[in-house]
Parts: sequence; C-alpha cells; structure tokens
Amino acid sequence: MPDPFDWRTLLLAKHAQHVPLIHFPIALFIVGVIFDVRATWTKKQTFATAAFFNLSVAALSVLPVLLTGVAAWRWQLEAQPIKGVLLYHLAAAALSALIIVAVWWAHYRGRHNNSLPGWRWPLELVGVGLLMLTGHLGGFLSGVNG
Repeated sequence: MPDPFDWRTLLLAKHAQHVPLIHFPIALFIVGVIFDVRATWTKKQTFATAAFFNLSVAALSVLPVLLTGVAAWRWQLEAQPIKGVLLYHLAAAALSALIIVAVWWAHYRGRHNNSLPGWRWPLELVGVGLLMLTGHLGGFLSGVNG
C-alpha cells in the first residue's frame, strides 16, 4: 500500500490531480449561485459580492480542471476510445465549463452595468444540475459509483 503522506503519491498520481481539483469549481459555483439567490432575496450587496468572487474563482479553476481531465484520460484510462460514459462525462464537463464561464460573465458585466440579466437564473439552475450529472458520471469513471 502506498504511503498517503509521500509527496510522489500525491503529485504523480495517475488521475493527474483531476479528482482532487474538480471539487473546487463545483463547490464554488454552487455556493456562488446560493449567494446570488440570497443577494436577490435580501437585496444586500455583500451577498452579491460574495457571489461574484465565488463565481470568479470557479471560472478561473475550470481550465486546470479540464486540462487535468484530459491528462487523466490519457494516463489513468490509457487514452481509451471516447464513448459511452466517458463521452457523456466529457460532453457534460465541457457544457458545465461553458455555463460556469457564461454565468461569471453575466455577473462581471452586471457589476459594471449595475444590472444583472434575468437569463442568468435558468442558466445557473441548469449549471447546478449539469454539474451534478457530470460529477455522477465521473464517479462511474473513477470507480466510486460502481
């Protein structure tokens, strides 16, 4: 059994750090959406600011997660053909990343225009659901879900 505190076990894992990194954009996006709902509900700027910063870091963390996902496919899954659950996971991940960046962009523009677009609500809800689906499919690929 490998030593869990050995730095080589941590940095050189076959999953290319995708598994630990993926939790950041998921959590930050969901918490950002919760802060956005709270900001709209209470009309408090502090919640809107918290939502913006959570969504900003979520959008920034999408690129490393996508890159490590490709690396994990190459190393851990040995570049097997992209089909079945892997194809669905890849498609859902790409769409999730696009939605995260689009929601961040809406908040970014809204901060400068002092007006957030109404279309962000359905996009945020679809984003949360799609992130859940992507994580669920990723669990099957990593062996967590069976």
